[in-house]
Amino acid sequence: MRKVETLVIGGGIAGLSAAARFARHGEVMVLEGEEVPGYHASGRSAAWLHFGLGDTLVRALTAASLPVLAAEPADGSPRAALPHAALHIARTGQDEALAALEASHRMFAADYQRIGAQEIAELVPVLDTGPGGFASAILERSALKLDTDAMLQGHRRALAAHGGAIEFRARVGKIAHREGRWQVDTAGESYSAARLVNAAGAWADTIAGLAGVAPLGIRPLRRTIIRFAAPEGLDVSGWPFTKTVGEGFYMLPDGPARLLASPMDETPSEPCDAAPEELDVAVAADRVMSASTIDIRRIEHSWAGLRSFAPDSHPVVGFDRAAPGFFWLAGQGGFGFQTSPALASAAEALLCGLEWPEELAALGVEAGAIGPQRFAR
Repeated sequence: MRKVETLVIGGGIAGLSAAARFARHGEVMVLEGEEVPGYHASGRSAAWLHFGLGDTLVRALTAASLPVLAAEPADGSPRAALPHAALHIARTGQDEALAALEASHRMFAADYQRIGAQEIAELVPVLDTGPGGFASAILERSALKLDTDAMLQGHRRALAAHGGAIEFRARVGKIAHREGRWQVDTAGESYSAARLVNAAGAWADTIAGLAGVAPLGIRPLRRTIIRFAAPEGLDVSGWPFTKTVGEGFYMLPDGPARLLASPMDETPSEPCDAAPEELDVAVAADRVMSASTIDIRRIEHSWAGLRSFAPDSHPVVGFDRAAPGFFWLAGQGGFGFQTSPALASAAEALLCGLEWPEELAALGVEAGAIGPQRFAR
């Protein structure tokens, strides 16, 4: 049995970003059930940092993460985040919703501008800006396009640099708590750890159950993305990430001649290797075509991932009071990449007994707001 100080279950953005920081304080091993990091939700995300996701807490975590992601990497590696605007579009009659979103942008000092139909048409010429169409929008210049693979690999390098490691094809079979330590069995090896970090995404409650820990009610919700050809003759690489206010779709460039889109579906699912449903693919295409002049004649590719949410849609970070040494790092929903620096910093402080991060305190984020103790079980 291999002994480590901290064992992290889950090699997605939550587990890897936090493990890279934990490794500064002791030996860390990450267990990933698949053959590559981020195989499930993290590897299927169309990640873009913007302030159109979540509520005030999620946006505060985004604000704390933005400077970290926007900075040049200290090790000279290629940047994993590049400035690329986001556009939040509203139809006639959605002024109240857009005003609320603008208030959040103002609260967190985002670089943004309120624009009208003419400016929308200049930025994304295919959108419907006629009567009843998109009449106003927020152009968020401080948004960042995130390279998910570069972020995962960067954390993997940082983990290794501090003596940590990741084991692939290491699906957890059994978990027991004996003599003050957590014992975890995989098909290939057994581990003993003083601290067990549950960063298993859609499987977070499953892992808790194996450990004899009461579940939190983490809900995996399926989301679908489609890829299709951009209108002939248009270079769409400079188009902003475009998202409707309220129900609708988001759309983003995938190189100069391809677009990605999602109907922003949130279909409850069991933890699984998610696959797109035909209906969701059709809805995605229909919503794009109904809101633009784009004619999607062929879906080149489609996929789905599971975004996992706690009952209050806030992330869960902290020790479980009823299970000594059992640490939750779950419920990052669809905002895992854009909040990962802030949440990894919070996890490091809580796991290692450090001072609460100043950047989080300055934004009003308290440990209790993300801790598992807020749920009655």
